[in-house]
Amino acid sequence: MVLPEFSSLHLSGRNSSQLASRHPVSISEDILNNSNPDMEKLKSYAKSLPYSIEPYSKMVEMLDFILLRITQCIEAKDYDVGLLQWDSMLTYWSMLKYPIPKDKRVKLAKLYYLVSITPGMSTQMVATCADAFKVLTKSKKTISIEDMRLPWKPVYDILRDDLFLTRRQYEYTQLSWCMGYIADNSRRFFHPAAINEMLETFVPQIDGTKLDSILSSHYYLMTFLPLSHPQYYLPMLFRLWESINSYKYDERMLHFISKLVEMHVAPEVSDPRKIAQIPDDERSEGEGRPTWTSSVNGVAENGYWPGLFKDVGIFSDYEWEFLMCKCLASMEIPLADGGSLTTGPSADNQAGFEIGRLPKPQWRILSLSRIIVYSMAQDGIPVPPSNAPTPMFSPLPSGVNTPQIQTTSPGDYLSANLIKKAQHRPKAYLAGSRALDSLARLIASTESFFHPSNSGTWTSDLSAFIKYIVYDFNKRDYCIFNVIFDNNEIHIGWHEEQKPDCKTPKNRRLTNNVLSRFNNVGNIQACLKSMSVMEPDLILHPVLERAVPSLEALTETQRTIAVIKALGAVAPAIVSRDVYYGGAKHLVPILQLLIPGIDLNDPSKTLCTTAFLVEISQYIKIGDLSSFDEPVNGGSIDTEPTLPPDTGVSIPSFSMDDLDTPYTDVTPRLTKEEEDAMLKDSTGSFPDWVASFVRRVIQLLENLPEEGPDGSSGGATEVQVVDAVAGACSQICVHLSEPLYDMVLNMVYDYASTNVRSNAVRAIHQLVECVANADPVKTLDKFFPFCSMNIRTELENGASSLRTTSSSTPIPSDATLHWNLAILRGTVYNDGRSILKYKDEFLPLLHLLHDKTLSKRGYSWNGKLISSLLLTLTHVYPLENKFVNPNEWSSEEFKKYHHRHWGKLYAPDEVEICWHIPNDEEIDFSLQIFRELVEPTLLKLETLLMADSVRDAVWRNEFCRHLTLVRNAFAGIPTLFQHKSSPEEVHAAALTSDILGEIPEMIATIEPLASGFSLRNSEDPRYQYISNLHQRFGNFLHDASVALRQQGDQNTVDAVQILVYDGVRRRALPVLYKALEPGVDDDRMKGSLWTINLPSFGKYAISEPTLASKFIEMLFQCQHNEKACIDEPSIQDAVSAVVENFSWSHATLFMIFQYPRWPQLLPTSRPLHITPEDETLTQRCREGRILRVEDINGAVTITNAHVMSVAKSSRTHWRYAIYAVRCLRTLVRRDIPLTPEQIKFFLEKVHDDHPTIRYYAQRAVMKSIRNIKLRTFCDTPTDLVLARHRNPLKKDVSICPTRQLTSQFLNNFKIPVDLKSVQKEPIFFDKDPPGWLTWGKSVPLYKPPHLLKSTFQPWEPESADAIHAVRKLVIDPLYWEKIASYYSEENHETTITQDNVSCVKSIFQLLEDEPFEAFKPTAESMILDKDQNKQRAAAELLAGVLGGSKHWPASKQEKLWKWFKPHIKIIFSKNIKTDTLMIWTSFLEYMFYRRDPRRIQPLVDYLVEAFNHTDFNAELSFDAVKVLSLYRAFFEELGRKSVSWMDDAVERSWHEIRSEHEDVRAFIGEILAFTENIKWQTRPSLPTTEVFVRECQVLPHDYDIMGMRGTYHKARVLELVELFKVWREERAPGVRAFHSTYDRVGIAVCKWLYQSIHDTHAISTFDYILPLMPELFRFTEVNDNNELASRGSTLLVRMCGVTPPPSLVNPILDAIFDAIQNSPSWKVRLKALPLVQVFYFRQLPLIGEIKIVEMLEVLCRCLDDEIIEVREMAATTLSGILRLSPRRSILTLKDRFVRLLKNSTILGRQDSGYNKAIRQRHAAILGICALVDSYPYTVEKWMPELLTSVLAEHTYDPVPISTTVRKCASNFKRTHQDTWHEDSKRFTDDQLAALSTLLTGALDA
Repeated sequence: MVLPEFSSLHLSGRNSSQLASRHPVSISEDILNNSNPDMEKLKSYAKSLPYSIEPYSKMVEMLDFILLRITQCIEAKDYDVGLLQWDSMLTYWSMLKYPIPKDKRVKLAKLYYLVSITPGMSTQMVATCADAFKVLTKSKKTISIEDMRLPWKPVYDILRDDLFLTRRQYEYTQLSWCMGYIADNSRRFFHPAAINEMLETFVPQIDGTKLDSILSSHYYLMTFLPLSHPQYYLPMLFRLWESINSYKYDERMLHFISKLVEMHVAPEVSDPRKIAQIPDDERSEGEGRPTWTSSVNGVAENGYWPGLFKDVGIFSDYEWEFLMCKCLASMEIPLADGGSLTTGPSADNQAGFEIGRLPKPQWRILSLSRIIVYSMAQDGIPVPPSNAPTPMFSPLPSGVNTPQIQTTSPGDYLSANLIKKAQHRPKAYLAGSRALDSLARLIASTESFFHPSNSGTWTSDLSAFIKYIVYDFNKRDYCIFNVIFDNNEIHIGWHEEQKPDCKTPKNRRLTNNVLSRFNNVGNIQACLKSMSVMEPDLILHPVLERAVPSLEALTETQRTIAVIKALGAVAPAIVSRDVYYGGAKHLVPILQLLIPGIDLNDPSKTLCTTAFLVEISQYIKIGDLSSFDEPVNGGSIDTEPTLPPDTGVSIPSFSMDDLDTPYTDVTPRLTKEEEDAMLKDSTGSFPDWVASFVRRVIQLLENLPEEGPDGSSGGATEVQVVDAVAGACSQICVHLSEPLYDMVLNMVYDYASTNVRSNAVRAIHQLVECVANADPVKTLDKFFPFCSMNIRTELENGASSLRTTSSSTPIPSDATLHWNLAILRGTVYNDGRSILKYKDEFLPLLHLLHDKTLSKRGYSWNGKLISSLLLTLTHVYPLENKFVNPNEWSSEEFKKYHHRHWGKLYAPDEVEICWHIPNDEEIDFSLQIFRELVEPTLLKLETLLMADSVRDAVWRNEFCRHLTLVRNAFAGIPTLFQHKSSPEEVHAAALTSDILGEIPEMIATIEPLASGFSLRNSEDPRYQYISNLHQRFGNFLHDASVALRQQGDQNTVDAVQILVYDGVRRRALPVLYKALEPGVDDDRMKGSLWTINLPSFGKYAISEPTLASKFIEMLFQCQHNEKACIDEPSIQDAVSAVVENFSWSHATLFMIFQYPRWPQLLPTSRPLHITPEDETLTQRCREGRILRVEDINGAVTITNAHVMSVAKSSRTHWRYAIYAVRCLRTLVRRDIPLTPEQIKFFLEKVHDDHPTIRYYAQRAVMKSIRNIKLRTFCDTPTDLVLARHRNPLKKDVSICPTRQLTSQFLNNFKIPVDLKSVQKEPIFFDKDPPGWLTWGKSVPLYKPPHLLKSTFQPWEPESADAIHAVRKLVIDPLYWEKIASYYSEENHETTITQDNVSCVKSIFQLLEDEPFEAFKPTAESMILDKDQNKQRAAAELLAGVLGGSKHWPASKQEKLWKWFKPHIKIIFSKNIKTDTLMIWTSFLEYMFYRRDPRRIQPLVDYLVEAFNHTDFNAELSFDAVKVLSLYRAFFEELGRKSVSWMDDAVERSWHEIRSEHEDVRAFIGEILAFTENIKWQTRPSLPTTEVFVRECQVLPHDYDIMGMRGTYHKARVLELVELFKVWREERAPGVRAFHSTYDRVGIAVCKWLYQSIHDTHAISTFDYILPLMPELFRFTEVNDNNELASRGSTLLVRMCGVTPPPSLVNPILDAIFDAIQNSPSWKVRLKALPLVQVFYFRQLPLIGEIKIVEMLEVLCRCLDDEIIEVREMAATTLSGILRLSPRRSILTLKDRFVRLLKNSTILGRQDSGYNKAIRQRHAAILGICALVDSYPYTVEKWMPELLTSVLAEHTYDPVPISTTVRKCASNFKRTHQDTWHEDSKRFTDDQLAALSTLLTGALDA
């Protein structure tokens, strides 16, 4: 139980004998007798508080009032003002912990949800409502889908429209993020019956060839689909997932899966019958409920629903293996393999920035841990248990014992094949849990990456994974602090799934076997605390074994810090008798070892030590129990209890050998009586430890640096250390026994009374606070007479007599005064009653201090003393914070046997809190201080403010000194009296509020609540006195601020700095504006600008349009001061920030419309009793809102006019001209017609001299013209707000999906369209084509434009004048010449500029061909000029006019193309040079982007013709590259629309794959990769969502419904395989090798496959790589073409990082094995061996055990290779395989290698068999060394003998045997040196001696 914490007061506890009694409070009947479970917490709070709280009925009335105001605001559309305020009131109401009635919670949640999806709502309002909705619906217990349903489609519609904006919609907001946030939090209220429609909406949008399409549609699926019934869509999601290579896709999918597994531990969640039981009463417009024939039901005839459980949790074996592969990949563990994990992130580079606007998924590590933990159940056959007790040893994961490497022959073990046993035994799993078994394999695989010697960026991920594994395990099954009461005994909650109300089926619950096995996951600091509570026996003793030697040695700082942190983590197991009864006896020895941890020279160690002390001391009483006798039940202990050196249970290390040996517990467990006796005996050392600790703290204080002007010693680190030490002291002092407390008090007093340390004034104050916190009475009795005497003596002798008003280093002669002031302030820290004894001495002392302390530090400390004194006297606070209740603390039983209570926990209603509540005597003393000290001082201040006062240095000091005292005095009485405002005052405050345009009744105020004020009765004379004095002080502050601000004297500066400014923003702004007027001092103007730019001022003034008008006017007026506002960069930053805020806050000024459901919802959301006055108030609010909108519109008009005049002025500085254009662009509104003056200004500025002005002017033109389009074609105001316009040519065409529909639809893009003769039926489709996976119900198509009639004209009448202004400007040829001159300016752009194109496009879209004749001469001149910049301008102009002509009448389009066609050939065949190729490539990219190719048929015809007839082997490669670059722009931008052309393109390219030009071959590789992607065809029997989802459910997983296998290029690849054989024979070696066909094609193929493996469809590449793998291995061995060798090697490595289809896992391994075993080249074998390890680690879950046996066979056989490099690489790989997998076949391998070694005999060097004998022995030694290296951080039982008796004998064998032995010994020493004090125990003395000889030999070598 955590007691209430008043952090601002730092109050703790006190001696129990002096505690005030608990104050009785009255609790209303509606709280006390309410049986609602939600009321239990409130009941506990009410009982704990020292004052009565409001009845529940009264608070519900207040809630009704708030709800009424909220509904009134919504009815009146008063959102940004009214609703925001009353939402804050609701937030404050919720903080009081009163439960909201469910019906009101539902209504509020619906209101907030509907407001958040209302068209036109500001982003701030949307975010506010979204947060409120989340808070209201956060608890699944208080509100569920049975209580409330919500429509899903409105959120989706807004998100879809806002996510991917067009090129002219550049004003991005946070709306997409907000909608995603809302959808994620509201999804559990979407009806599961909507799943089918959601799938029909989202699945057809998936286009596997476009990553943006994949990720966006995937986001919709992951965010909207209800989690309750995933059986309908989960198989489909897995099918999609396995076909996509994307890291972002993986992260979001893992997050989604983690939510599913957690929810579906309970089977009834997914019961299909629940769908019909839930009312379906919330459907938005157009939302349907399609009925599918599903193959998923699962409800038995008896009505039993078993849940979604499959092989592993809710997953099949296949799905689980795939998940585990993703888990391994997500760990991001590098293998020094050249980046095999980079393929997914590389593919993600194709994603647009729009995806980043969506909420990010949960961290993948958290998702992975949750998936594994919530999939655990006893779902398999358990591994046979060992004979060791469960807590001591867990069997190794399945597969460790099998398969075994065996042989039938006693001969040469390495060259003979290994025989696999055909055993068909059922597979067994660790603890019978498949998920736990997978976790154990994962931990074993990554074990070596946890070690510090192998740390890296992956370390934090791995550590976090272990942490969250334990966290989620605890969350699921083990509530650490779940208190269960049983016969008045308290136990730690254990096995939550064993409770009667647990919804997890019994067969799915975590069993004891699973729980015990689970603790093998690891021993890292992040999860020690949780694990030590779960299994303290298993965790605590290993920590202690490592901690004690480290703390004794203190030689390695980092190791010391680590063990202290580890001790802090296992603190509950040390001090809590309920967690671990035997842990407490270790506490005192640990505390004694930690004394050196208090060290100022080592801040990190000190912080860790103090954190441990705080953790420990809050659970125990520190007192000597050794003098109390305690009889032992059941007999007595024969011997005197002692603390042996090792009283813990040793944890032996186990290996495979241990399975055959009987286990014996090392140390017998002690009884509780024996544990208690040892603990009591150890407490006898507490006095010595406490004394040592206090001395150490004092030593630290003495060595602090000197205090600076601000009173702190040293820097931030020293301050942090002192605070940490003081915190530990406070906690320790509170829990000291009385004798030990007296000892500590005397030690502190002795030090404080005999020393004065100017460097430790602040520190001694904190130290005295610590003892005063524990017992204020004793502390005051001890210190007050001493401090009072010393303070008087010092003041009488002139201390603090030097007048100062600013911070400075203290004078040495003042040190004693400051020292004693600090001590005295520390003594008044707790319990005001203890101060009353000295009240007669205190008041004269305070008078004397105020009169005599003239320096700033002196009077500041005096003010702090008064503030602390008054706070202690008048505040309400807990008096103590001991770990047990006061009565129990003071009981005799507790004094004698408090060790039995260590770590005790309480239920909330059992905690007894003793509060300090001011009594009359304390209040009177406080008021006496005010009457006799504060009030006269205030009078002096008022006198000093008179006009006739001389403002000199003395006056300044007097003013600051007096004000400091008065201000601190009032700061010390925050709860003395309750200020009550009259209705008139509230009304007056509302009228002058910062909130503008709101009626007073709607400015949120509610009745004050009970808050523990001492004086509440306004008739009480004491109340009246202090209230009037407070008012008087407020008046003085206001008068002083006015008077001193008018003074220019420097003596007033310090006085102004300490004033509390009384003005609010609304009153302050005119003063700030005045400082911006001409003639004002530069520095004053700068200060004003900086102040205005503060969020509290600037954002308020700039976001309120009625204030912004004046603000903007004054801002532009600043430019008169060139020095301050133009040349000063910092001021420019401030002005720029203000303009930026203006742009964002004024970006959406629109009308707001009602959501359609409001008329039905709002009346039901109101309270029951609505008066006519309430209706009248709503109408007044509505009228006020209308007036406010009118005022805003008027202010915007004024602002527009003023900024326009500034922008047009020739005197405006260019910087401010930029700001003016930005502001004017922002003020262009969608709901107000454009004025001619605006558009004329923007168009003229398009050719301004300044590029930034041109940039913003072009954007303003685009925005303006687009708004004309929206105003013309938006049918409703709602559409206008959402920018949803209706194109007259667009029509939704219903379709009937067939298997041929997609190919027919795509083939139509190749058929030209004659606009003059075509039927006016919809034919054009501009966006990415549908039907990649499934089809929707309809497809939007565009009709061809009319031959003569305009599509868009006439535009809306209100914009006619603006359009006329546009026409007048752009039909002038001079206008286009000016634009072209700036477009063609020299710059660094190598591509067309999108804004330039869009601006021209907007003009031609608006006026069609009217400006064309004026435009044509300029365009033609640009085309003919071959200068790079002129060509760029030509491309931009042409792209704009061609893009704008898309919907022109057919006759006008024909005229345009007739003009442009002759220029096509000139541009693309003659004009393009190397410096303009990118320009015209980007031109084509723009033209074909989201454009039906039939609209620009002449371009298509030219490009196809050029591609088909270009000579790719011409002498100049640029001729071919030019055509290929243009053709690439064509097909890449068209995407799947280019399918009809690509078969011919591939056929044409394939014959040129051996081209002599490298660039040509690279382009061909890109074509091959692109076509593989767009030719990817899914294989549902019918392309409908229903059929696809159903077939994913029923078809076997080996059926490739996603069509993800590579088939399109299969025949070409097989052709390559044969051709490479021929080319290899023809290859010319040496310097001409790279010219050979073999090398040229090899590099091209590697580039192609490398690009494909890094694409989203990477999985298809395996079908092409597999046949080529023999050749790829041959590439790696060429020594005369490094590029070919490097690319081949890299491709093979990267391949290993992609999860292959399961059916290809074995063939891939077989191809690698074939290269290892059969390649005649040793270099190939050398390159292939590491691939085994990389592929094994990345795809471990997919590799079967039989294949692993074969893998070991291959590696063992390679140990006998003739080439030494191959042998050594085989050994390294074997070691890695054994290290990265569970412990397999160790004993068999060991015996085999040892026998082989013994049988090997080295012959004489002249003997013919010498080399063979050397190789045979070297093979055996390599095998043994591989076994040793596979355990780099442990010592197995068999290892000592292997090292000392086997390897050591061969230290001096011939090379390379001796070299291998010494290298192995060197590695062993390096990896075991950190843990050698433990590892050495595994060796006998003789073995240690032999090992020393071996290691010495290794060092000598």
